[in-house]
Amino acid sequence: MSSESLLEHGGALRRAARQYGIPLADWLDLSTGINPHGWPVPPLPAACWQRLPEPDDGLEEAARQYYRSECLLPVAGSQAAIQALPQLRAPSRVGLWQPSYAEHATAWQGSGHDCMPLHSIDAINAALSALDVLLLVNPNNPDGQRVSAAQLRHWHAELAARGGWLIIDEAFADPEPQHSLAADTGQPGLIVLRSLGKFFGLAGLRVGFVLAWPALLNTLQARLGPWTVSGPAREVARLALSDRPWQQQMRIELPQQAQRLAALLARHGLAPQGGTALFQYCPTPRAATIHQALARQGILLRLFSETPALRLGLPATAQQWQRLEQGLAGVVRDEC
Repeated sequence: MSSESLLEHGGALRRAARQYGIPLADWLDLSTGINPHGWPVPPLPAACWQRLPEPDDGLEEAARQYYRSECLLPVAGSQAAIQALPQLRAPSRVGLWQPSYAEHATAWQGSGHDCMPLHSIDAINAALSALDVLLLVNPNNPDGQRVSAAQLRHWHAELAARGGWLIIDEAFADPEPQHSLAADTGQPGLIVLRSLGKFFGLAGLRVGFVLAWPALLNTLQARLGPWTVSGPAREVARLALSDRPWQQQMRIELPQQAQRLAALLARHGLAPQGGTALFQYCPTPRAATIHQALARQGILLRLFSETPALRLGLPATAQQWQRLEQGLAGVVRDEC
């Protein structure tokens, strides 16, 4: 299994500030793939801070309507589920799409499962009969590759028929909800992970959801215990999930900004070879050199070393767009 970027994530801004001697406030952080126009959090009622979280506060209902699924469990970010789910199965044969979000492989390997890296749809089809669990991120992180809903349903049917699981991490699915399998959850063997971190721009809130069949959710809830999501976080999540006008506007604006970013990168010899509405993925043998040169200017990108590539999130303001354009013009011209 690849150890590329193992347990490292975008957004390590304080470390970059120390490394390059640039004050924290002077950085342009494009390393995370988080919506830079995050949902605007209003002042919260005092009761959010003074009472224990209550399960009938409206969060679950707002989530059911947003995800179009009756079967879900709020968790402290999808990371909580990523770490807990491997503990709910006996040692299993687990196929993981690679390269992808490294925390999945780490969690399953750490719980004693036999993990198999799979690099294509053909490889998954060839291995499926030998798997107990198939796990993928869709759209994939970091390259934005997508697997069709029809293909996913086919894999789920084959796995579920023998007690297997299909786990889909849909962290970047919100801008394109028509491709999500969230509405299919409730069927045994299908687990979908969602989060408010990327599309809603609320990564610090640490709120996610596991969408699955009731027995699995009950077991997971018993393992995680009560009050996994704080009262203030529950209230913000409820409001954000209920804000249809903001969601609709973001689903228009984010793809437009992604196209703008792709065009900007292409002008400077870094034509993306994948991406989503929230990031662009640029394989290049000069990834490390470009990453370091831009970091010296206070522009932080996400670097992948084993297969050299850069991932860039969206700038937030006209000034940030201009700063990225100028940075690339000065660095990439002679690199590609």
